[in-house]
Formats: sequence, C-alpha cells, structure tokens
Amino acid sequence: MGTQCLNPAFVHAIAVPDVDMLDKSDKICVVARGDGIVDVINIESELAVIRSKTSAKARKGSSSTSKDGVPAAGTEILDENARKRLHLDYSVGGHAAAVSCVAFSLFGEKGKLIISGGNDKSVKVWDCSKYDGAVQTGGNSDVLRLNINLSKKVNWLCTTPTDSENLVVCDTTKVVKAYSVS
Repeated sequence: MGTQCLNPAFVHAIAVPDVDMLDKSDKICVVARGDGIVDVINIESELAVIRSKTSAKARKGSSSTSKDGVPAAGTEILDENARKRLHLDYSVGGHAAAVSCVAFSLFGEKGKLIISGGNDKSVKVWDCSKYDGAVQTGGNSDVLRLNINLSKKVNWLCTTPTDSENLVVCDTTKVVKAYSVS
C-alpha cells in the first residue's frame, strides 16, 4: 500500500478590515486560497476554540502549549474550527482556480463587500454583510453579488474610497482596468 501525501492549499493573500470598517464586535479576515476557495474566518471564535481546548488540556495535566497559550505545532485543530468559517467555493459561484487576491470594499458601507480575483480570469464581488460566523449551508449561494470575466488571470485588485464604487483590477495584460461595482 502506497503512502498518501496531503499538500494543503497555499494561502495567496489575506485581507483584514480596517478598524473603522465593520461595526461587528467580532474580528474577521479573508483568505485567498490556492484551491479556489475564499475563506471568511471569524478570528474571535477561532481563538475561543483554541483557548477552550488549551484550558481543558491544562486541567488534565498535559501541556502542549507554548508560553503564550497557543497550541504547539502539530496539535490537532477541532472540527468546530471549520464551522466558524464561511467557505466561498465553486458550489456558491466561486472561483474555478487559485484565488490570487482579496480585498474589502472601501466605498459605500466600508467592508460590506469582499472582492476576490483569481487565476480563472474572474473577479468575484461577495456580499458577506450578513455573515455572523454561523455554519455555512447550501443556502449561501446568494452571497455572490457580481462576477466579472476577464481575458487574463488577476494579479491584484483594490477599491477606491469614494461614493462611485470603483474597482481597480490588474491582470496579466499591460492594462490597468477600472470597473463600477454598482
């Protein structure tokens, strides 16, 4: 019997909202993954799971944590962890190839939209304003607000902090493109 090797998806980019963007008490980040998935991660719930797990181990008398309370390398992450993540994948209209970049919108209600670009020559605009860290179900297909198809893969993108809802995209052509998201 052969040995199986698992190569996890590379993280291509991470976006964290500015302090003034979201009025939620929870902190989130967005991760662009090499397997085509955009993860919206509730950092507070992730840390709570780690803290509860490390405190339970400390009560049992075994310790695999570092001095700052973070689990040591190789410690198994609870399945509960994944349930606090919103996976925006192909099944909900997401990318068909690696996601190269992610950003929070700077226009309108700052941070309401998440924009992702990928090697599949597309830009996706996600409305995750109702995301509360709950378990993702098949009913999340309504989070995709806009799909922009390009001729080349996306290298970088950003939004402009104005009322005009502009999106600037750099792909592998020699042209910088601007789109209106509205």
